[in-house]
Amino acid sequence: MAKVKYYYDADTLSYRKIKRKKRTTFKYVVVFLFAAAIFSFLFVFIASQYIQSPKERQLTRELQNMELQYELLNKRMDDAIAALENVEERDNAIYRLYFEANPIPEEQRRAGFGGINRYKKFEGYDNSQLISETNKRLDILEKAIVVQSKSLDEIAKLAEEKEKFLEAIPAIQPVNNINLTRMASGYGYRIDPFTKVRKFHFGMDFTAPRGTPVYATGDGIIKRADNSSSGYGKHIRIDHGYGYMSLYAHLYKYNVRVNQRVKRGDLIGFVGSTGRSEAPHLHYEVFKDGERINPINFYYGNLSAEEFDVLLKKASLENQSLD
Repeated sequence: MAKVKYYYDADTLSYRKIKRKKRTTFKYVVVFLFAAAIFSFLFVFIASQYIQSPKERQLTRELQNMELQYELLNKRMDDAIAALENVEERDNAIYRLYFEANPIPEEQRRAGFGGINRYKKFEGYDNSQLISETNKRLDILEKAIVVQSKSLDEIAKLAEEKEKFLEAIPAIQPVNNINLTRMASGYGYRIDPFTKVRKFHFGMDFTAPRGTPVYATGDGIIKRADNSSSGYGKHIRIDHGYGYMSLYAHLYKYNVRVNQRVKRGDLIGFVGSTGRSEAPHLHYEVFKDGERINPINFYYGNLSAEEFDVLLKKASLENQSLD
């Protein structure tokens, strides 16, 4: 119950009850309400700064989880980039070098994206920098993977072509060592057996009994198997591609036909002494882009280092050829 207040009236020499005016009451009410509003605002403001609502706590947890996921994603990208850099290093330093292809420049592998800002949509948020940088790194990584994938596709094609090339070029002796009587004459100036004049001998002569097997020295297509070239007698020419051709002369008989495809080591004919020949032997030549070259450089496929050294010494002797 509200206290009743009195005042002393000097005129009547008595106490009289104080009556509050309505205006004063209204003023008190307004002041009270204003003070209450100010207090409520301050309370809500302070509470909003230090006390989170359930919804805010949920959003905070989601944000923290997102930051953690981005951190893990960046660590995984670091691992992926390290692995990719290892592949790129081998690609440039081994694969492309071996297949004689130009290395891919680093700026091409790590190139960004020009033109419009691809990451504008991530701006304006608390973690805009984190999100933008992560997406940028991811885009560059994806591009580097595409570049490396295309490079490996190119290497695979080069490897396939290199394999075909290595299988095609002459690489073995046309006559087995066990069938050889001797290596009669090499590439270079030799004494002609008929005129006894010193002249250039463009092939190698392998002495062997009549009927000794002759083998293709590389993959290719039989271009000629006839005796219509002067001096060669019955002979075979194999087109190996890549500008290489091999010739096998003075044969006894053929084991192939024109346009037939042969593999290295296939039996193509037999040693004879047809044409301009002094004794049974195989005259062997190698052409590169139409020019005769020394066959001694094309026996790495079936000779050991010691056997090749012996053959090289014999081929270097300026003796008499057999054709």
